[in-house]
Amino acid sequence: MDSFDFVVVGGGSGGCAVASRLSEGPATSVALLEAGGTDDNWVVTTPGALILMIAGGINNWAFNTMPQAGLNGRIGYQPRGKGLGGSSAMNAMVYTRGHKADYDGWAALGNTGWSYSDVLPYFKRSEDNSELDGAYHGKGGPLHVTGSRTDNPAREIYLQAAREAQFRIRDDFNAEEQEGLGAYQVTQKNGERWSAARGYIHPFMKTRSNLRVITDAQTTRILFEGKRAVGVEYRQGKEIKQLRARREVILSAGAFQSPQLLMLSGVGDAVALTKHGIASLHHLPGVGQNLQDHPDFVFGFSSDAPYFTGLSFGGIARILKGIAQYRRERRGPMTSNVAECGGFLKTRPDLELPDIQLHFCMAMVGDHGRKLRWGTGFSCHVCVLRPKSRGSVWLQSADPFAPPAIDPNFLGEESDLDTMVAGFKTTKRLLDAPALKALQKTDLVTAGIETDAQIRDVLRNNVDTVYHPVGTCKMGVDDPLAVVDPKLRVHGLEALRVVDASMMPTLVGGNTNAPTIMIGEKAADMIKAEMRVN
Repeated sequence: MDSFDFVVVGGGSGGCAVASRLSEGPATSVALLEAGGTDDNWVVTTPGALILMIAGGINNWAFNTMPQAGLNGRIGYQPRGKGLGGSSAMNAMVYTRGHKADYDGWAALGNTGWSYSDVLPYFKRSEDNSELDGAYHGKGGPLHVTGSRTDNPAREIYLQAAREAQFRIRDDFNAEEQEGLGAYQVTQKNGERWSAARGYIHPFMKTRSNLRVITDAQTTRILFEGKRAVGVEYRQGKEIKQLRARREVILSAGAFQSPQLLMLSGVGDAVALTKHGIASLHHLPGVGQNLQDHPDFVFGFSSDAPYFTGLSFGGIARILKGIAQYRRERRGPMTSNVAECGGFLKTRPDLELPDIQLHFCMAMVGDHGRKLRWGTGFSCHVCVLRPKSRGSVWLQSADPFAPPAIDPNFLGEESDLDTMVAGFKTTKRLLDAPALKALQKTDLVTAGIETDAQIRDVLRNNVDTVYHPVGTCKMGVDDPLAVVDPKLRVHGLEALRVVDASMMPTLVGGNTNAPTIMIGEKAADMIKAEMRVN
């Protein structure tokens, strides 16, 4: 049995950041366990190859949800990254942080140290922004952030449509104000994807003797002595092995698998665990509760304009030409994150915060790219930023290799559907602007949809995730469903923390990769401060 100061379970955005920062001190030993591979190949580094991962089984857990009552009983799809970098190694690379009010809201719930002014330094510390600086941006951090290198004229057409529809243009979604439409910055460097692993782990795997990275190793349970976490058990190949943690076990397995691991280890609702023959070590009913995700609808259009990717003779020719350009220059369509434009809008002028987010995509996207269609075109996502619906994650069995049961409860609250209807209409205003209308050949999803009743029907028949699940090990104080405290320590247990998006008490109004990296940065700082005291 190998022994380390810290054992970090899960090499995703939070796990990479916390493991890297803790191992900066040569006297502190860290083991990072990851169920997938190293994720350092061309499929990961080439932005345009993301569809191979999201739509299929490459580097992807490819979970399914329980049937969703709010979606007419449909089963949803939940792709999650499997490999170093986690979902940052397969996502659309959009760099947004959410609204400052989101973090002030966490602090208002009693989570001291998590206000916007508290977390901004960690966003800046993580960031190396090649284009933006000032009070809201960082230089020299591990995470490279830049503008797109696709040189796609469709971006300017999108901005022209935004002006025609009288939406404000926003050059920076992470500064003083968020509301508006624009082109997204991406987590890339020189046209290549820059995952959390490329920034925080890959450079140090051979240079830090105190950092051990173990891949293709799936953790099966946390080991306890009494109420203290002392290590983990994992399977690598056909072998069952153990790692000992002298100081702490840190769970960074994500919003689905961090609660799953806790439950497999006897931490969760005691009654639910006994149904699977798992002895309760610590009754903590909030484990797996409070699941939140952005419900998302996708408009789709075929188009003959030469700006878009797809399966047509012209589209395939553009892909082949783009591959050659990418090899020469690391520019062009293969650098596309697909969702090149978007923004944050209010569906009513009296709202304090934007309540919807758009992702404008340079391809027709059907069922997460799993349904291929002949022809080229574009699509536009709209999602609800702060849904009222709450879902849950639980065990389907005591088998650690069985996927967890996932119920996002999409559109479970009528108010979420109301916001989606308003979001549909707001997005339609943009899509009907002359600049974008001129690109549309066929409306593939919403032709003839005009009344509110028709909009509600098309939403229930098409809404699914935009890949931002959080909240299943929520942070809180004096809250019966809280799993961790503001230091991210699991309530009622010792030497066990959760450092990933599952700690979010509420979902942020934006993409979740940058916030999860921030969580890893802040957790490492809190742990180092405790080590100095002790």
